[in-house]
Parts: sequence; structure tokens; C-alpha cells
Amino acid sequence: MSIQTEWSEPQMLQWCQCLLDSYAYWVGRELITREGAAYDQAAHLFGCPFVVVSHGMQADPVLNYGNQVALNLWEMNWHQFTQTPSRLTAEPVNRHERAMMLQQAKTQGYIADYRGIRISHTGRRFFVDQAVIWNILNPDGDTIGQGATFSAWRFL
Repeated sequence: MSIQTEWSEPQMLQWCQCLLDSYAYWVGRELITREGAAYDQAAHLFGCPFVVVSHGMQADPVLNYGNQVALNLWEMNWHQFTQTPSRLTAEPVNRHERAMMLQQAKTQGYIADYRGIRISHTGRRFFVDQAVIWNILNPDGDTIGQGATFSAWRFL
């Protein structure tokens, strides 16, 4: 299955709508320009020039969405990315700080201006700056995941 097919599956189109709606709810502005149907918005999100990622609410959350910039940055394809526990995006030494940040976002709804070190699938370390992390809500207002976005990073 190709990347294009995977991000455009009906379940993923619905997820992208929740991700986008929740960002607007918490942050007070749209993450992307929202024009057209859900497919058009998901295509724009997948191809936008900044990182957008998300995970579910499992005890050990697994990544369930990454746009093309995220896949490139973490050096994975869609299948690898969406099978990865999100904790593995940080080195062991940085996982406690990452978990605390996610808990803070869970409690507050979102946090802005997060900074931290992450690691790609192949071991490339990079510093993330000015990230926004938010809770993803379903139409009933239940938290179903967390999303993150950033456009500033540098390799270490």
C-alpha cells in the first residue's frame, strides 16, 4: 500500500479532521488553511512544509500519523512510523522529560513553545524548537490522542 493510499483511508481522513479540529480548539487558530473536503484537507496536511505527528492514548502510545516532513525527519516510511511507540522518538535519557511534557499537555489541553531532543530511526539526533503539543478530541469531546507540530529543528 502506498503512502498516499494510507493517509487517505477513511479512518485516517476522520483522524485528520479530529487532529485539525482539536488544534483549532486548543490553540485558537487553524494549523493549515482548511479548504475543500476532508480528503483535500488531509492531502494538504500530509504535504505541508512543517512536521505534524500524532499518537493514540494507549498505555505505551504508538504513533498513528506522520506527514511527509515527519517521515523524512524520522527517516521512516509510513508503515514503520505507524508501528513505532512514540517514546522511541526520544533517546532513553530524554524520555522522562518527554513523558512529563506529554502529561502537562494532557492536563492543560495543549502546550506551546516546547523544546527537546529527538532521535530518528537511524540514530540521527535533532533539536526541536517551538513545538506545539495538543490533545486530540473526538466529536464527543473525549481525548483520543495527542498531536505535535513544529517547523524549527536542527541536527546535532
